[in-house]
Amino acid sequence: MAFIEDLPKVSLHDHLDGGLRPETIIDIATREGIALPAGDPDALADWFLESCTGGDLSEYLKTFELTVSVMQTPEDLRRVAYEFALDLASDGVIYAEVRWAPEQHTRGGLTLRAAVESVQTGFDDAMAELRQAGESLRVGQILCAMRHEDHSLEVAELALQYRDAGVVGFDLAGPEAGFSPERHAEALALLARNHFPVTIHAGEEGELDSVKDAVFHRALRLGHGTRLANDIEVETEHEGTLTVILGSTAQWVLDRGIAIECCPTSNLQTSSSPWGDEIEDHPFDVFYQLGMKVTVNTDNRLMSDTTLSAELALLVDAFDYTIDDLYEFQKNAAMAAFITREERLELVEQLAEGFDAFEASN
Repeated sequence: MAFIEDLPKVSLHDHLDGGLRPETIIDIATREGIALPAGDPDALADWFLESCTGGDLSEYLKTFELTVSVMQTPEDLRRVAYEFALDLASDGVIYAEVRWAPEQHTRGGLTLRAAVESVQTGFDDAMAELRQAGESLRVGQILCAMRHEDHSLEVAELALQYRDAGVVGFDLAGPEAGFSPERHAEALALLARNHFPVTIHAGEEGELDSVKDAVFHRALRLGHGTRLANDIEVETEHEGTLTVILGSTAQWVLDRGIAIECCPTSNLQTSSSPWGDEIEDHPFDVFYQLGMKVTVNTDNRLMSDTTLSAELALLVDAFDYTIDDLYEFQKNAAMAAFITREERLELVEQLAEGFDAFEASN
């Protein structure tokens, strides 16, 4: 995995409240009198990993109650965002879109606007520090509205207010079953009228209908998207030849280049892969071989004890990918980023230069 850490990377699906340092959680919780399941950083990290590896998305999501509880003041949001960005850079990430739900950070009286500005301050401080050290990192915020709540229109309006001040996209997150994007049609329509990019968590749980609904509501990217595999039929014919038949939704995702934000370790933890519980069963490789715009992401680095480099290494071990494949995944991510086309092409050029330099030195 060491060589992967040296490669430039793009991260599109990484939750702010899922990537805190255990030490930071302990510091803030101790100050605020918040009960912890463990007082040692290593033990706390183990608790998160164990709590999230039971195959149940609802149990996985419960662990966020702790991380969100220590992100309720401007100072703490700034600190978490600052450290988050530095940790991305240490893993070779050069561009990242970090998502989080401002509506979950107002318990102490913080306004939604103040929350967004606090997070942006943290990112800006980290990026400035990295520039001074000669490193390159750009971070944008994706604001999440929770599917089971009723704040999506307010969050959509917030995203539009800050579209030129660090916010690059909008997301629907949280439990999928019973909470269709249709409940948030007004917010999604507002964003569409203002040409603002949207990604939707879809196909992490439930069935194919979740993905269909996301596509119907104009999602440019699919968060996780593993249940799209239920619209793909793989048949083994004579001499091991495979025939793949795509349903209408899978064909649409392929034809329109809708990016899939795959999060392999997280998907295994929540049993969201419909084809099995091992990494070799993950539909990622089938998506890739079909030509779909698959991207590799961490989802929640704390809950999965992972990094983007580790996720890529996991796929390399499972599917024998080469450095050319790794470049293709990063290129897919760059071209799916919620920035202008010119900026995307510049990012691809930056990736190409980094990969070429690595290969030339090895």
